[in-house]
Amino acid sequence: MNPFEIRRVLGRMVLDSRGKPTVKVIVETNNGWGYGYAPSGASRGEREAVELRDGGRKWRGLGVSRALAALENHVAPRLVGMDSRDQSRIDHILIAIDGTPNKARIGGNTTTATSIAVARAASNTAGLELFEYLGGPMARLLPTPLLNIINGGVHAGNELSIQEFMIIPVGADSFHEAMRMAVETYWSLKDLLKEKYGLNAVNVGDEGGFAPPMKKTREALEALKQAIEKAGYKLEEDFYLGIDAAASQFYDKKTNIYRIDGVSMPREELLSYYEAIVDEYPIKYIEDPFDEDDWDGFKMITEKLGSRVLIVGDDLYTTNVKYLRKGIEMHATNAVLVKVNQVGTLTETFDFVREAYNHGMRAVISHRSGETEDPFIADLAVGLGTGLIKTGAPARGERTAKYNRLLEIEDMLAGEAEYAGKTPFQR
Repeated sequence: MNPFEIRRVLGRMVLDSRGKPTVKVIVETNNGWGYGYAPSGASRGEREAVELRDGGRKWRGLGVSRALAALENHVAPRLVGMDSRDQSRIDHILIAIDGTPNKARIGGNTTTATSIAVARAASNTAGLELFEYLGGPMARLLPTPLLNIINGGVHAGNELSIQEFMIIPVGADSFHEAMRMAVETYWSLKDLLKEKYGLNAVNVGDEGGFAPPMKKTREALEALKQAIEKAGYKLEEDFYLGIDAAASQFYDKKTNIYRIDGVSMPREELLSYYEAIVDEYPIKYIEDPFDEDDWDGFKMITEKLGSRVLIVGDDLYTTNVKYLRKGIEMHATNAVLVKVNQVGTLTETFDFVREAYNHGMRAVISHRSGETEDPFIADLAVGLGTGLIKTGAPARGERTAKYNRLLEIEDMLAGEAEYAGKTPFQR
């Protein structure tokens, strides 16, 4: 009897961090088991794999009964009897069962949860930690975390156009120390915001960051600077800053105008705006600075700032090799964001990361704003050795689950663990 043979595939409805239904898949082998969840984003790229939802009145149309039925009727019968280690073959069967360019038939939520569950079942059956199974004996690099501690855009109820303002603890010697520095700064920011704006300012957004009543980008950046200094740390030496502009959210496609900080700007002015704040603050990470179809804007900012800053494509690529190849040809970015559920399977995700690596680009493993308590991306970041992970503020269980898993992995690796620190930002 093959211990890795899949004998059962089950699906369940669970709730994500926004209380919306999502899919959990359980895969049982002859000698182990694994599970996987499908997260969900608020600012989704137009090219992402789509979720299969029920429509109708229940759950305001967001139910996943159709996805679970697709799993039971179309996916499970094909996977039972297969070897759970054969990830690529299984994922390509999921792609073939669906048969659409964007996972519309059985849903990217179905394929994502299934693909992750298969990998976890194989690692459990093998008696390996998931990061070891994914990365082998060389998987020992702990990623530098990008912590979104001020929320704006569609992640908050304030007037900030930019969606995420991040602190990046690069001066630490270990992941444990990085988290201590980040948490102390987070607490420091809470004190500052409460004192300046009142108690309502420390309400948190979808990703655990504070959502103060701010209007201007520099107001948020200045607050991060003050919090870092109040916590006893130094910009440049201990912390870098980062932003996720999510510019598609403040772009008017009809007029080709971006509206940020209450001001309307064409592409060239927005580029000058980014250049100005990079000169003023140690911003080393800018994600989605232009609309997902504004390839020329990405190319311009990478030419202008790419030697100093990671210019990261998220909605631009949606973890899809097809769009990444266009970005490579145009020199549109020097880094990519990686979200498994954007493309729908681990194999396609691995192909995407490999393509980025082959062309000298950094890869950033990322959560979604509608997350679950599954810490999978922590193991993925270590397994693939990306050196960077983005998974929100050090608050809310679905975020801290990832940080706690990374702390656990560092303990497991003991003296063999390495912390990425500033290395991913060195060009």
